[in-house]
Amino acid sequence: MYRFLLTPRWIVMALLVVVLIPIMVELGFWQLHRHENKVAHNDLISTNIKRKPVPAEELLAVGRKLPGDLQWRRVTLTGKYDAEHEVLARMRTQDGVVGYYVITPLVAADGRTLLVNRGWVRNPAEATDRPDVPPAPAGQVTVTGRLRPDETRKDSGIRDVGVPEGQVMRISGFELGPKLPHPVFGGFVELTEQAPTSAKAPALVPKPDDEDLGPHLAYAVQWWIFAFALLAMFVKLVRGEARELEAELAALDAAEADEHEEPAKV
Repeated sequence: MYRFLLTPRWIVMALLVVVLIPIMVELGFWQLHRHENKVAHNDLISTNIKRKPVPAEELLAVGRKLPGDLQWRRVTLTGKYDAEHEVLARMRTQDGVVGYYVITPLVAADGRTLLVNRGWVRNPAEATDRPDVPPAPAGQVTVTGRLRPDETRKDSGIRDVGVPEGQVMRISGFELGPKLPHPVFGGFVELTEQAPTSAKAPALVPKPDDEDLGPHLAYAVQWWIFAFALLAMFVKLVRGEARELEAELAALDAAEADEHEEPAKV
């Protein structure tokens, strides 16, 4: 009855099902892993942001990249801004508007320096103009901010080629350190508080969303549904084909029986 499965058409269909179903299942698990990573990431954000700020010197080291479990931890550091070596990180969007992050080194009393993202400023009207950047406060300040890892590694190969003087594409102590006269901590901070405050300052970078999990779990379920639906459709087609062949054979048997039936006697 099912010998039709050995025909070229059905062999091709069966091979497609055998190939596609594992791919769909694997894509579902890939999306599930992305969901789990997002959950872990959001848990890290929520946990670290709620922790009490600690001195930056207790967690950071010069020339060492920021460990992953320290991301979003709040730290404090007292020092003086080095406005001379301030740079602008290009192509940064906030509330749907493109602008710059203002990165200003903060030099502690012992000379060690922490890159501080003081916040966001919008693009100027003309691309060739310099944006309006509120100056960093003079004198001693104490900053509190969220720890963020360098956006490039020392061996990344990414360079700020073709960008204007005083601007960068990535925020990285490994990239900016050689240009500064002081040793630089690994990582940088997104400013959340500053004392004393400034009358005018860049817009602070908003707190990350630690509740949005994205669509990954829904995508995982969708891929598994697709896999099940494909298998169910193939089985339905096979059974439908078998029923049609069975009906045709029954019709042939009935016709043969009619041909061999003797004429009725009068």
